[in-house]
Amino acid sequence: MSAALDLDKIRPAFADPVRESQLAFRRIMDAVARPGTRADFGLAAAPPAGLDVAAATLALTLFDFETPVWLDPALRAGEAQTWVRFHCGCPLTPDPAQAAFAVVTDIAAAPPLAAFNPGDAKYPDRSTTVILQVEELDGGEAVALSGPGIQDHVIVAPRGLPAGFWGQMQENNARFQFGVDVLLVCGPALIAVPRSSQIQIQGV
Repeated sequence: MSAALDLDKIRPAFADPVRESQLAFRRIMDAVARPGTRADFGLAAAPPAGLDVAAATLALTLFDFETPVWLDPALRAGEAQTWVRFHCGCPLTPDPAQAAFAVVTDIAAAPPLAAFNPGDAKYPDRSTTVILQVEELDGGEAVALSGPGIQDHVIVAPRGLPAGFWGQMQENNARFQFGVDVLLVCGPALIAVPRSSQIQIQGV
């Protein structure tokens, strides 16, 4: 596999891998524990073309040799695939149902959430975490999140989501404890919407 990598074209990752990955991991865990709150991940200074800073930081922090990763076709066709393979050492899978993590950047061609692994009765924690790169984390259709980690409710309105996304998330939550967890990213910022979050579309 290493012979296929053009090392001269691979952009750098963390300048201080131990410190920065630990800091990023704490921020990720805090964001997941408090769904709908924004976290900043301005750590990976030179992400590859196609990946925002937050998406690249998530990859550097969470992907490893034990986590099969699904990249959408737009990423597989560019330098992001080589960057992820080199820095994370993770196996890539063409099957979204086999992925521990999935990265979606081509919103128009995004698979439905049901295409990813929802976990099973023996291993519900082995479901896919979907990293969804959107246009903005504001300015879109507003929804209220409630459930674990949220006091009362929190309003989020990311823009540039797949068609019918929030309906899919309602179906995803209805399957809890099964279902996927979603990390919405744009630029250096992240909002987590785990499977435990209940979704109320505003105005409905």
